[in-house]
Amino acid sequence: MVGNPNCGKTTLFNALTGLRQKVGNYPGVTVEKKIGITYSQHGRPIQVIDLPGAYSLAARSPDEAVLRDVLLGRREDTPQPDRIICVVDAANLERNLYLVHQILDLGRPVIVALNMMDMAADAGVKVDAAELENELGVPVIACEAVNGRGLVELRLALSRLELPLARHRWDVPGPIAPAVAELQASLRDHDGRPPLIARAEALLLLTDFDTVRVGGSRPLSARTHEILQQWRQRWAGEGTDWSAALIRSRYDAIDRLCRNVIRRTRDTGPSRSDRIDAVLVHSVWGWLVFGAIMAVLFFSIFTLAEHPMNWIDGHVAGFGAWVKQSLPSGDLRDLVTDGIIAGVGGIVIFLPQILILFFFVGLLESTGYMARAAFLMDRPMSKVGLNGRSFIPLLGSYACAIPGIMATRTIENAKDRLITILVAPLMSCSARLPVYLLMIATLLPSDAVPAGTKAGIMLLMYALGTLGAFGFAWLFKRTLFKGGVPHMIMELPPYQPPRFKEILRHMFERGWLFLKNAGTIILAISIVLWCLTTYPKHPNPEATATEQIAQSFAGHAGHALEPVIKPLGFDWRIGIGLITSFAAREVFVSSMGVIFGVEAEDDDTQPLRDALRSAHWPGGAPLFTPLVCLTLMVFYVFAMQCMSTVAVVKRETNSWRWPLFQIAYMTGTAWLVCLILYQTGRALGY
Repeated sequence: MVGNPNCGKTTLFNALTGLRQKVGNYPGVTVEKKIGITYSQHGRPIQVIDLPGAYSLAARSPDEAVLRDVLLGRREDTPQPDRIICVVDAANLERNLYLVHQILDLGRPVIVALNMMDMAADAGVKVDAAELENELGVPVIACEAVNGRGLVELRLALSRLELPLARHRWDVPGPIAPAVAELQASLRDHDGRPPLIARAEALLLLTDFDTVRVGGSRPLSARTHEILQQWRQRWAGEGTDWSAALIRSRYDAIDRLCRNVIRRTRDTGPSRSDRIDAVLVHSVWGWLVFGAIMAVLFFSIFTLAEHPMNWIDGHVAGFGAWVKQSLPSGDLRDLVTDGIIAGVGGIVIFLPQILILFFFVGLLESTGYMARAAFLMDRPMSKVGLNGRSFIPLLGSYACAIPGIMATRTIENAKDRLITILVAPLMSCSARLPVYLLMIATLLPSDAVPAGTKAGIMLLMYALGTLGAFGFAWLFKRTLFKGGVPHMIMELPPYQPPRFKEILRHMFERGWLFLKNAGTIILAISIVLWCLTTYPKHPNPEATATEQIAQSFAGHAGHALEPVIKPLGFDWRIGIGLITSFAAREVFVSSMGVIFGVEAEDDDTQPLRDALRSAHWPGGAPLFTPLVCLTLMVFYVFAMQCMSTVAVVKRETNSWRWPLFQIAYMTGTAWLVCLILYQTGRALGY
């Protein structure tokens, strides 16, 4: 399944495959790979691959290269498809048909899914699907993926054993035709390409100046490269722009086709999206709306999630108390209650906030507002040397830096892509959310401070991370990666009603992934951490819990780190949390749960925030003062603290140089900023 971005391809894929899909990455490249199963009218399973969106086969980014290589049969991990569903936006048919036109050159069985027919009708556009089918010679199915219209007809077309091959009318311009024929013959004879694939690749070589990019992982043979250079030298001497001539020739053919199949039923004037954009991308009102949306998001995290969080907290506490009563005292009971329940329970309690965050992100994406946010950010981003296209990965990094970094594959400029990768982890992701919420709860008791104040502190942390990302992008653009400010050409998709079914599916997928991590990675770390805080046993059986932890393996590691972090207001127990949270930032919360759960000397289950408020330095001074809580939040704004992100950066950059540089500059910045903040606060009497 292929198509332009914003044509509704993924919506149609989800409608066809339902819950029978899996998501992974193509081997060797961090490009998302969605595979689903649909069924023919006779119940035969059909595997459907949702390829990345692209405007043409002239690939200029890694995801577009995957689409080209799969369709040309170049990837060993993905067989060449038996048939291709080309999804097109009926309201923007002429632009969408360029990719279809190139795919028809491949000589593969093709089905055209004419999607968004309802939106075309709203725009006063009527597309004659039957005439388009007659012109192209392939099945054309009118669809409305959002409403489920056309799915039956599409499955029937997929069920046909034989599909007609295209007979679209397009003649290569006369002066270029000999070059196409000669390159096609060489690609067939010397490069082993099938005849139609050879013709399509010859056209790509003459359209795109970068032969390495067109050839992908299969370099051209010496003979083919020689033929291409000869024709280029000849045309350069004649002053012929063969690339523009080929592109113009395709669009001329598409224009003639569209004149026969498109009817303008009425002049609708400015579209609904244009009227909405007059406000949402306005130089003043747009920013006010953007700020209001962010404020509502953070306010909802506190208000809507309060009751389910209390419910989870109560049940975790009750379960812990029941286990303590049911098991005899000893290491096994302590492992279950203070290690597993305290560690995992301290993370699961934040599930409602995580779900709310991903619900809002999905809502903004499905309605089309995400692209408007990138448009708004284009001017501020240009001040730091990037453009609005870089803001989409950064905005996605609010949910998780890993898909945000993967989304940088749409950035054409290699330097800008690397800068975006380096600063993306500074955007406060959902993994930081449990740390922020715990520190805010410790800093501000819920019975004394309104939720608006808490939301304001949360918004401040997100703003601080965003400003940090912009600041380092500006610095890198002027030092490590000098270059001009790239221009942005970006499609603003039409606004659509939110697709709550897809939003909820995405939200629960992310929620399940969060719980799976809590039940695997965080569970394992909680058990290991409990063992490290329990062993070796203190020689004095009457030793307090604090003395036991201090002489344990974890205590020794924390004490070794304490001289480095004490100027920040952190003690060795916080140091243990900083060490373990490199596996995942949210592990800091479970680490605190294990450490302070072990310290509890009675059998009552004490909420973690209350335990933090009662923690003290050896001299009796409180440990988690408001200044320390604020400093700790700022540390997690800037510190890397995510092993998975490091792995993805290494994979994206194909080098350990950049992830190690990222760890160094982010951790160093976090330490320096926190040092200034804490020492300044102490000097002012806080």
